[in-house]
Amino acid sequence: MAPTYDHPGERAAADPIRLLAIRDTALSLDEVFRAVGDDSAGGTALFVGTVRDHDGGADVDALGYSSHPTAEAELRRVAEKVVADFPVRALAAVHRVGDLAVGDLAVVVAVSCPHRAEAFAACRKLIDDLKHEVPIWKHQRFSDGTEEWVGAC
Repeated sequence: MAPTYDHPGERAAADPIRLLAIRDTALSLDEVFRAVGDDSAGGTALFVGTVRDHDGGADVDALGYSSHPTAEAELRRVAEKVVADFPVRALAAVHRVGDLAVGDLAVVVAVSCPHRAEAFAACRKLIDDLKHEVPIWKHQRFSDGTEEWVGAC
């Protein structure tokens, strides 16, 4: 589906993909929110994934994320597909790698569009496809001494 515009002659920004990163440092909600600011957007949706203290009935002490060297290129491919399928004015996605503690931000994605329904749908597509297609793996360490690898794709 091609992007739609509210006014004749209106053009999308040259590159609505404003921020994409896989980082080993703390993530910032403010940075991601600022990246998707756009005067032509009436709706902005933001998703934040945090490290929880349990999974599958077991207590989680900590976890680590690792990524394949192609992860940023795959993240860009996922973002470009979202931009192609929705009237995105601005998009941002950052994912953390390395060791994280319970409560840490693991992933932050945001999308701004002309209307809220489009923003919600585009943001949902972005996080779902990121989790399914970008080669990032989670290594969970449980309180009982066991551990588990969970693949993103």
